[in-house]
Amino acid sequence: MSDTSLKHLAIIMDGNGRWAKERGFKRTKGHEVGAETIRDITTYCAKHAEIETATFYAFSTENWKRPKLEVDFLMKLLEKYLKNELQTYMDNGIRFQAIGDIYAFSTSLQSRIKQTEELTQNNTNLTQVLALNYGGRAEITSAVNALIQEGKQVLSEEDISGALQTPYTDIDLLIRTSGEERISNFLLWQISYSELYFSPTLWPDFSAQELEEIINNYKNRSRRFGGVTC
Repeated sequence: MSDTSLKHLAIIMDGNGRWAKERGFKRTKGHEVGAETIRDITTYCAKHAEIETATFYAFSTENWKRPKLEVDFLMKLLEKYLKNELQTYMDNGIRFQAIGDIYAFSTSLQSRIKQTEELTQNNTNLTQVLALNYGGRAEITSAVNALIQEGKQVLSEEDISGALQTPYTDIDLLIRTSGEERISNFLLWQISYSELYFSPTLWPDFSAQELEEIINNYKNRSRRFGGVTC
């Protein structure tokens, strides 16, 4: 029997803009509803018997290329989200952590991120990780450079894994919503043997019920990690 335990779930949240456009709304409305979906999915994960970490791709290093008005809105939405969700984190035993280069954000947003990390650090039901101004290649490059600065001349996989911002467990299951079937520079090192699932559902419409169905699908897969099964 292959190992289909599910400790680390990762999600590329895609489709907010298309969801809004289909309904005649501004793109910002899709992001607002999408933030509510993050809450629902995170709460579900906190109650799941196996899931220890849920990592969400919230803002990539490439997202700065979007119109300034949309980027500014996303920054304000993120700060509002963290403020409003603090009680949800505490009520559900959720620890919050951010990965990525948060120093590109405003001092106010940086402060909110760090404060939320500190206030939730003792919660143990789930670690919710938001990838913010994050890129997989940038994370690996930063890890290698840090090891070189430490004096390392020959690097092992264990060295690099330990120097990443996400030195938890490898990703067991990666989900992308909206029907797009690509990784988009997300957790490139950690998904080497992840199971992938591409949902046609736009992120604002994604639900805990669909996530449960995807997990059931995952449980019926055969994970071989490069080997064979009888």
